[in-house]
Amino acid sequence: MMMTFSKRKPVLYCRQQPRFWTTRWTVYKLFGLCLLLLLVSLFWLQLGCTGDVLPQVRPSKPACKAHSRDEGTDDPSWGPHKLALVIPFRERFDELLVFVPFMHSFLNKKKIRHKILVINQVDHYRFNRASLINVGYLESGNDTDYLAMHDVDLLPQNEALDYSFPEDGPFHVASPELHPLYHYKTYVGGILLLTKKHYHMCNGMSNRFWGWGREDDEFYRRLRKAQLQLFRPIGIQSGYKTFVHLHDPAWRKRDQKRVAAQKQEQFKVDPDGGLTNLKYQVVSRQELMISGAPAIVINTKLDCDQSQTPWCLL
Repeated sequence: MMMTFSKRKPVLYCRQQPRFWTTRWTVYKLFGLCLLLLLVSLFWLQLGCTGDVLPQVRPSKPACKAHSRDEGTDDPSWGPHKLALVIPFRERFDELLVFVPFMHSFLNKKKIRHKILVINQVDHYRFNRASLINVGYLESGNDTDYLAMHDVDLLPQNEALDYSFPEDGPFHVASPELHPLYHYKTYVGGILLLTKKHYHMCNGMSNRFWGWGREDDEFYRRLRKAQLQLFRPIGIQSGYKTFVHLHDPAWRKRDQKRVAAQKQEQFKVDPDGGLTNLKYQVVSRQELMISGAPAIVINTKLDCDQSQTPWCLL
């Protein structure tokens, strides 16, 4: 209001002021007018804060729902099956902050009942992706009947990708024809769906793979041994752009070291290990909301028999 008045002031003073007005009388009138405008502004602001005059500026209930749990996560009308999205995890929080809300929204759009389990390795051993997935299977609860072994740095970009119950056999979502990095025929990593029954038939994954890599190749052999038919997506036209790979190798280097007998052992089949010889301790559980998306973090300490796998430590 004051800016408008000051712009008009030269016009009023030079062209429209009556001759009998004095300079002193004009100053008093200006002071009174400013005081009146100030009182009116304070009164209007007070009414606006109480909501009597400006109710439209108050946040509506839907605006607050973004911070509450999405009830559609476990909507029984979406079907009888529920997915345990298992994420083997250690110290990749920047990727997790992107992954959880993205996948929660992605699965809700497809009406997939789900819960997101972040299996966080908190011991001093090298990272063991396979053992953490075994933990996720055992800790997923009786309310889920199938699981997704899902890397935290891989985001699906094509809504035609299927995350539904893989009744006929394991379903490799991140197939070699679609994964941005790995294209060999026996690759089953990245994102693999299978029923809990089928995972148990394989005795889970081998616990011998400390460090990065090779556990998926060994699990491929377990699928064949259990005579499970592997399925992959068809009709997906997006090719290697089907997924976004968040991992930056220049900033976060993978633990690819091979020590002691690990070079030879990494290509062998583990006939007895898996769910039956897994040893771990759940330190704590935390339910988190990340940008409105729920996740359960299971802080886990793995156990290593150094007589069997001395390469669990560097």
